[in-house]
Amino acid sequence: MLKGMTSAKTQKNILVCVAWPYANGPRHIGHVAGFGVPSDVFARYQRMAGNNVLMVSGTDEHGTPLLVQADKEGVSVKELADRYNEQIVHDLAGLGLSYDLFTRTSTRNHYAVVQQLFKGLYANGYMIKETTQGAISPSNGRTLPDRYIEGTCPICGATDARGDQCDTCGNQLDPADLINPVSKINGETPKFVETEHFMLDLPALHDALKTWLSTREKWRPNVLKFSLNLLEDMRPRAMTRDIDWGIPIPVEDWQDNPSKKLYVWFDAVVGYLSASIEWAERSGNPDAWKTFWQDPETASYYFMGKDNITFHSQIWPAELLGYAGKGSHGGQEHELGTLNLPTEVVSSEFLTMSGSKFSSSKGVVIYVKDFLKEFGADPLRYFIAVAGPENNDTDFTWDEFVRRVNNELANGWGNLVNRTVSMAHKNFGEVPEPGELAEVDEKILELAESTFVSAGKDLAEAHFKSAITKIMHVVGETNAYIADQEPWKLAKDPEQRTRLATVLWTALQVVSDCNAMLTPFLPHTAQKVHETLGRTGVWAAEPSIVEVRDDADYDLVGVGLPERGQTYLTITGDYSEQQATWKRVPMEPGVALSKPKPLVAKLDPELGETGPEWAPVQ
Repeated sequence: MLKGMTSAKTQKNILVCVAWPYANGPRHIGHVAGFGVPSDVFARYQRMAGNNVLMVSGTDEHGTPLLVQADKEGVSVKELADRYNEQIVHDLAGLGLSYDLFTRTSTRNHYAVVQQLFKGLYANGYMIKETTQGAISPSNGRTLPDRYIEGTCPICGATDARGDQCDTCGNQLDPADLINPVSKINGETPKFVETEHFMLDLPALHDALKTWLSTREKWRPNVLKFSLNLLEDMRPRAMTRDIDWGIPIPVEDWQDNPSKKLYVWFDAVVGYLSASIEWAERSGNPDAWKTFWQDPETASYYFMGKDNITFHSQIWPAELLGYAGKGSHGGQEHELGTLNLPTEVVSSEFLTMSGSKFSSSKGVVIYVKDFLKEFGADPLRYFIAVAGPENNDTDFTWDEFVRRVNNELANGWGNLVNRTVSMAHKNFGEVPEPGELAEVDEKILELAESTFVSAGKDLAEAHFKSAITKIMHVVGETNAYIADQEPWKLAKDPEQRTRLATVLWTALQVVSDCNAMLTPFLPHTAQKVHETLGRTGVWAAEPSIVEVRDDADYDLVGVGLPERGQTYLTITGDYSEQQATWKRVPMEPGVALSKPKPLVAKLDPELGETGPEWAPVQ
């Protein structure tokens, strides 16, 4: 039986698909606020709830962004991708993101799956050839991708529309549609030339997409509204590019053309499927991926920032429908079978800094690696969960970060754990045997137990802010319970020994409950609390970085294919042996307790005014 699987009848299969970060630079906290931390909180909760989870992603290594960055750094694009793949792997593993497989798009497996999907769409009639107006840079002749061209929207007049869509009005665009288009790379006015490309025939898939979207009632309102608006102006969309870096187009007379490749956004979304297939191969059961992609009872959740909604609620579902022959052209099922459409597209808004979207190129940036080095993972995970861009753009400030860490994590949660365990250790040396519970004891225990239900429902529906707010309410109420019961006074009266034991056992039980509920958000801290409570073993499993070899045999066509035998880093993990569970774990009287160490370090308030040296307040 594969890791993570049990024979429980009530177990559900949950596929967690996480946006693929470009391998053209290290990750900043704006990236992980949108795709990284929310997806991991969700996956960790689902595992704790007893479900069979597969969480996949990897680095996105094709397209113009990497070529542009490679030119800037004076290196080959392969060298650039290798370097940043390694950096990103360390960033995300350091954050504790519990991937079953985090891989990359430059593998032979990925090329094979992408080409398979394209060939199925082509055979079913959903890839059509058209002559279009392609944008190129006058100075170097290189193709400019749609997203690297900005101008005025011809529909609503917004001045920051992109060449693929206008975020203001939500309409799909072509670069040639823009008024006064300019290149984001060098400010040039693009030159438009005729070029032939394969287009995904979206109009032929319109009705199937509309029927499917009409069933997505539980999506976040902004995602569903945006997705339905896309149906109003559906045109064929280019799925190939004039570029020399990418996956060859698996069609005779095209596959050997070194200057024609598949569109990076065609191959990137296929990565969710190819990563699942690679995971299955590396797990020793090559067919295991089918549980997550062909079983209609499996639920699949896609996590990304709001600028990527169109690719996950329109382009990817259209590709899946066309591959299965479910559009107006009909068609047949192919080798990969009929594949599940997304259950939910979980999109976050933007995390900004002083009102500006995080951007490495503009110097508005706080890198994950710097943050981890100074503060560790859990303070950032907590901030993103409680104050992140779940439903609205949110501004990161050092002042707010310091306030949240000091007042809520340190003074609230850390203080509760420390004072409770310290008093129990000092007075009993172990978890005390409680006497008869008073009404006030039962009330705080009932609050904690009911929060497992209410916060669990929130987490199952990807409402992270609501969930952690409810859990931290229990923390606050438990601190108030201790203040009201005054165990330090009870300790001075020998006749109150039983009552002291009861109060401290009650507080320890609620601490245990809160720790379980905070585990998806604060896995590193949760492991420490687990041990502080006198327990042993792995409570919250952490991911591992594993080097693998790309030596499998695949039927690939075209030029510029990945070399066999390359090695690369992956993130993976065995999460099946962890003890973390989404329910009350009873505090057993008699378990030895040690004097606790400080759980959460308080930050210097001055940090809120100045910021650290590597990201000072401007």
